[in-house]
Amino acid sequence: MSKTVSEINEKIKRREAVVLTAEEIIGLVEEKGPERAAKEVDVVTTGTFGPMCSSGMIINIGHAKPRMKLSGTCTLNDVVAYCGFAAVDIVLGATSLPDDDPRNKDHPGLFRYGGGHVIQEFVAGKDIKLIAKAYGTDCYPRKKLETWINIKDINEATLFNPRNAYQNYNVAVNTSDNTIYTYLGILKPNLGNANYCSAGQLSPLFNDPFFKTIGIGTKIFLGGGTGLIAWYGTQHNPTTQMKTKGVPYASGGTLSVIGDLKQMKPEWLVGASFLGYGVSMTVGIGIPIPILNEEIVKQTAIKDEELFAPVVDYSHAYPQRKSDILCEVSYAQLKSGQIHVKGKTVPTASISSYSKAVEIAETLKDWIQTGHFLLSEPVSPLPGPDSGTQFKPLKERALD
Repeated sequence: MSKTVSEINEKIKRREAVVLTAEEIIGLVEEKGPERAAKEVDVVTTGTFGPMCSSGMIINIGHAKPRMKLSGTCTLNDVVAYCGFAAVDIVLGATSLPDDDPRNKDHPGLFRYGGGHVIQEFVAGKDIKLIAKAYGTDCYPRKKLETWINIKDINEATLFNPRNAYQNYNVAVNTSDNTIYTYLGILKPNLGNANYCSAGQLSPLFNDPFFKTIGIGTKIFLGGGTGLIAWYGTQHNPTTQMKTKGVPYASGGTLSVIGDLKQMKPEWLVGASFLGYGVSMTVGIGIPIPILNEEIVKQTAIKDEELFAPVVDYSHAYPQRKSDILCEVSYAQLKSGQIHVKGKTVPTASISSYSKAVEIAETLKDWIQTGHFLLSEPVSPLPGPDSGTQFKPLKERALD
């Protein structure tokens, strides 16, 4: 049995497509088996909602009078942005901070406001203060600009995230005697807690680990609107060793995504502050998986108890880039509220939201069922386990 994306899209147009979330498909496959499920179901929707630091926006503010060539950096609500692309293009990263933020000078720093918060406010339609300077040229004579900008008034606003939606990720613990502050939250001493960040069985790349349907050009739910997979994400590492059913031991694949910021919503792009670490942005992503054959439906029916993540010590092994893993635990164990590490019962907490991931998958399901969202065939597959693509750490060399 096999189907094509074109055939599924025709069913979507007629509002006849059968769509289930990655949570719902589990029970159907258990009840009817993968062969029958593949015949009955056309699309499985996935979702994830968690902090994704490698995110940002690119905006074009239009030309002032007289014209001005923004140079170097500018600020948006006092947060540092980059304007070295062209005259009036500005790039703001989710982790950028104001120049006067004290950072960790008084440790742990509060990091109350940064790029992710600006992006959320911008999407919400709030006025954003822009201050920019320039050196002046004959064709761009103006040297200073102080104004308010609004998403409704500017030419283009694009969300471009170079690295989102990790396939798998570490469970962070702390074996030291001191509290530590990380991008996975506060970690109490002596294995006092364990933090993780994944939707598990709902997470997009767990449901298509070999990139059979997910590729460059795939249309997705992004930030409450629609977007596309632009490329494979930075640090994409599909050659990491895998368990059975395509579960990577380590982080695995990542996605680079892009979309029109003007159609997105602030509840799906949320500024985040991490005590003692910095700022980020929590991003909502959902990917539809066309059920083309039995092999694909089997993968979408993977369960939390079959998905395992490495437990890593963030007090020593992680910062020193050591490959030590304390143990592996399933997402079912993580979601139960406790795991066992080195003979100790450790309480768990997720910094991503499973309920929001469910909401994303349900929203995408509704869009497809009502004919408002057609699937797109990738123009190119993402590098998979047989591609030889690997994430390479920095090779340090002494400067002459």
